[in-house]
Amino acid sequence: MVNKSVRQSWRERATRYMGCQSEGGESIKAVPPRTKVTGQTGPAAPARSLYICAFAARGATPATPMRRLSLALAPFFRSFLALCIALSAGAARAAPTSLLLEEFTWTELRDALRGGATTLIIPVGGTEQNGPHMVLGKHNLRAKLLATRIAAELGKTIVAPVIAYVPEGRIDPPAGHMRFPGTISVSDEAFRGVLEGAARSFRRAGFRDIVLLGDSGNYQTALQGVAGKLSREWAASNVRVHFIGEYYRATQGPYIEALRAKGLSDAQIGTHAASADTSLLWALDPAGVRAGQLTLGDEPSSGVAGDPRAASAALGNIGVELIVARSVAAIRRAIARL
Repeated sequence: MVNKSVRQSWRERATRYMGCQSEGGESIKAVPPRTKVTGQTGPAAPARSLYICAFAARGATPATPMRRLSLALAPFFRSFLALCIALSAGAARAAPTSLLLEEFTWTELRDALRGGATTLIIPVGGTEQNGPHMVLGKHNLRAKLLATRIAAELGKTIVAPVIAYVPEGRIDPPAGHMRFPGTISVSDEAFRGVLEGAARSFRRAGFRDIVLLGDSGNYQTALQGVAGKLSREWAASNVRVHFIGEYYRATQGPYIEALRAKGLSDAQIGTHAASADTSLLWALDPAGVRAGQLTLGDEPSSGVAGDPRAASAALGNIGVELIVARSVAAIRRAIARL
């Protein structure tokens, strides 16, 4: 007699392995192996036999309900995976949303150039003292942010890294802003060399219109000289370098007049780090202004020429709009003449 519990165990095991399917999905009959039972061999001991699939060694798996469901859904999952891969590849090939050259890969830049983004702005800033209430990188911050806005207005335009090393005066003995810690000065020759090298590099990359914008007045003549020199040298090609003086002139004429119309005196407007200068940075990057340090001081000790206490972001926005609008118009005129 076969024990009842043994018989039940055999049935459970047999059921578990019944209806196996191979990897190809075909049904496979279960066969009992030769098993030794209490000294007896052969198929005559079914109560202790474990039914297995003849093709189990080839990777067959039981056709459980979950297995049948997974087989039915397999085509859907394969299609879904293929779609995900395609979307990911498309996203990887998508053009970057940034306008800043340094945030492109070289292949993204190549594709942007092929797509018509052949105008490049080189913003020129400078690192200098700006009183106790403004950061040393004032010109760099403004040049980058304003150039980005100008590029967005133009379309098909990319912004190069800011040139932060500019002539600021004699280093030894110190003169001008060099009297204050943090100001960085380079020679006129070195400055022009950097501009020329950058422009030549961008021409080699495939840009056709290279625009020079300067946020400070002390190197405007140098920018104009480099632009003229390279444009003459490249006259036989379709590449030009454009000096856009309207960018800086907007801060010296229309912006000053607008501040006067708002009631500011010439002393408040000032000539360096006063209300006009401070308001521009405040409008573009408030973190660069130390509002608690807006005090009136003398220029030799504070580095401020004028009174910064009337500065505000609202006043600065007037200048921002003027600079962007006039620069965009000037660049379009310069490019259209070619």
